[in-house]
Amino acid sequence: MHKKIANLKEYLLKLNEQGICLAFSGGVDSTLLLYLCKDLDIVACTFKSVFQTEEEIKLTKEICTKYNVKQEIVEYYPLENSIIQLNPKDRCYHCKKLMFEKLCAITGRNIIDGTNFDDLSTFRPGLRALKELRIISPLAEFKISKEEIRKYAKELGISVYNKPSTPCLATRFPYNTPLIEDKLKIVEEGENFLKSQGFAEVRLRLHDDIARIELPKSDFDKIVNNEKIIPKFKELGIRYITLDLEGLRRGSMD
Repeated sequence: MHKKIANLKEYLLKLNEQGICLAFSGGVDSTLLLYLCKDLDIVACTFKSVFQTEEEIKLTKEICTKYNVKQEIVEYYPLENSIIQLNPKDRCYHCKKLMFEKLCAITGRNIIDGTNFDDLSTFRPGLRALKELRIISPLAEFKISKEEIRKYAKELGISVYNKPSTPCLATRFPYNTPLIEDKLKIVEEGENFLKSQGFAEVRLRLHDDIARIELPKSDFDKIVNNEKIIPKFKELGIRYITLDLEGLRRGSMD
């Protein structure tokens, strides 16, 4: 792992000759890159839309301030794109293309992102957009896995080393279900409430008026015995509240 990181650092120094623009989400992957580039010529660009939560945006600002890295918030409007709004199976491709085309138009720097080596073996249509636009994914390029990223981030004292993955809010809806801003807000508020009740890793999947809650099986007893969830979700307009017995898993909508 340390040999891979050493090679990565050397590579980042070469990219620095043209300046570096990091697509920064606040997750452990992009935060590790931000830490490694904090003394270089770097700008962290954070995408903001109805697909990102206010909590996520706030965290990115705190991290950039902590490491004294200049940050730019790049707003985009995915629901104005009719293909993205219809939520096809390759939605992520169209959304990533929209985001990074916007970034390419405003910077002449090398653009890097936090895609890691494990991501290459999962269903990620957005990777095609990154390839088309020649976005650099250094962690994937040097075959650095998620486990290695978390381990090294912990060694460095990076606070988000064990932060759960937070895919965009659009992933909470079945493909071909049109994405509506009000529904996205329901998911955001519902997940924030569940986190306030002590469920750090959770997904609120919305199937029309049915909520399907995914969380680790070790939390099943805790959530079943929580009497605050049903009234809160009813207040949000959710008619049926269900617990997914398969538990929390990556890409369950895929």
